[in-house]
Amino acid sequence: MAEFTDADVERLLANSAIVRHRGKILATIGNAQATLRLREQGVSLAALLWSFEPAAGKPPQTLAELPALTPESKAFSRDLRRRGFRFAGPTTVYSAMHSLGVVNDHLDGCHFRAICHDERSAFTRPI
Repeated sequence: MAEFTDADVERLLANSAIVRHRGKILATIGNAQATLRLREQGVSLAALLWSFEPAAGKPPQTLAELPALTPESKAFSRDLRRRGFRFAGPTTVYSAMHSLGVVNDHLDGCHFRAICHDERSAFTRPI
C-alpha cells in the first residue's frame, strides 16, 4: 500500500465497496509510508501504541461515563501526527486503542470486560 500510485488512488475512488474519500485514501497510503519510516528507524508501531497504555482505572458504570478520548489518546495522536500520520485525531486513536485492547473500557459488570481483562493479562506487550 505504501507504494500505491495515482492510478491506484483513481482505482480506489471508483470502487463502490469502500469509502471513496480522496483525503482518506491518500492518508491511508501516507500512513503506510509513515509506518515504514518507523520501521526504518527501528520503531515498532505496536510498541509505540502500547507505550500510551493508560494506567488501570475505575471501570465506567454507565454509557455516559465512556470517554470519547483520553489524555493518552491525545498524546498518542500528537506523536503520530509529528511522525507524519494523518486522520489520527485523539477520538480516532482512542477508538483504535479500545479495539486493539490497549484500553478496557467495557462497563463494570459487562461480560466482555472480564474477557478483555483476561486477554490483556495474558498478552505480552511489545517493546
